[in-house]
This record gives sequence, C-alpha cells and structure tokens, in this order.
Amino acid sequence: MFELVREDWRTHERDIWRQGFWTLLIYRFGRWRYRLPGLVRKPFSLVYKLLKFTGQVMTGIDLPCETTVGRRLRIEHFGGIIVSGDTVIGDDVVIRNGVTLGLRRTGERGAPILGNRVDIGAGAKLLGKIHIGDGAVIGANSVVLQDVPPGALAVGIPARIILRPQAQPGAAAAPPAAEL
Repeated sequence: MFELVREDWRTHERDIWRQGFWTLLIYRFGRWRYRLPGLVRKPFSLVYKLLKFTGQVMTGIDLPCETTVGRRLRIEHFGGIIVSGDTVIGDDVVIRNGVTLGLRRTGERGAPILGNRVDIGAGAKLLGKIHIGDGAVIGANSVVLQDVPPGALAVGIPARIILRPQAQPGAAAAPPAAEL
C-alpha cells in the first residue's frame, strides 16, 4: 500500500492540495483493510467509511474501494467524478472533472473496463460493460456506449469512434509538404 501511495504522490506532482491524491489515499486505505482478519478489520472499516464520506463531500469524487484501479491514476480536477464499484481502471489513466464511469441501467451489471494510458476529457460519460483500449482518448462531454479500440478517439453524443494512425516505433516522420 505504501509504495502505491508514494507513486500516487509523485503522480499528483507532490502537491498536498490535489483532491485526486486524497481520493486515492482513501481508496488505497480501503483496499488495504481487506487484508486484515475479520475482527481487526471492523474498526478500520468504520474509519474507511468516515474517510470516504468526508472525502466525497470535500472533493466531489466518488471512488469506492471495490473498483479495481491500476497504478498512477491521475485525477486532474475537482468534482463531479462518479466511478462504479464494478469499473476496472488500467495504469496511467487520466480522469478529469464531471466524468462518470458507471452502469448503463439500474439493475444491469457491467461497468467500463479501461486499458492503460486512457485519457478521459471533462464531462465524459462511459456507461455499461464496454472496453476502452490502451491509449484511447475520450473527448470532453462524450457519451460512450460502445467499445473503443486501442489508440482511437471517441467524440460526440453518442460517441463516434475515430481511428487515429499509430506512430510506429523507429519510423521516420513524414517530410513537411512543399509550399507552392
């Protein structure tokens, strides 16, 4: 747990005032308490619930400890972020304010699964059992209801998928067009 907290601290630029850092600190504590035996866990569970509620009120970010979060999650801005407990978040993901990662309908299981290096714009809604590929970018205020392939861009309501050319490692850049 402590190594992950140090990594979160570095990810949030060692800034004590970043709400994303505090949210992740509470999340990591909530996950850590599951390692404790039953009776010992009870008081830590109470502390976690109090911290989670206080953190939710102070930051406007709901990140339950049932969510699976990878390394170096960066929560860029304050407020309005809702994450379902069924969501899976990969490594090096960026989430901005107003984002919802959740269920499509009440009573219907399945939440988004995000790959590594996913960048989610402000106000985006990712709903249902969808897969967001590695390196995908979700545009601001997009409503994503379908899978997004790796490296693609999803924009609009409902989101349409725009495939982007992938840079090949070691490939030379195209020369600039000649001016007439």
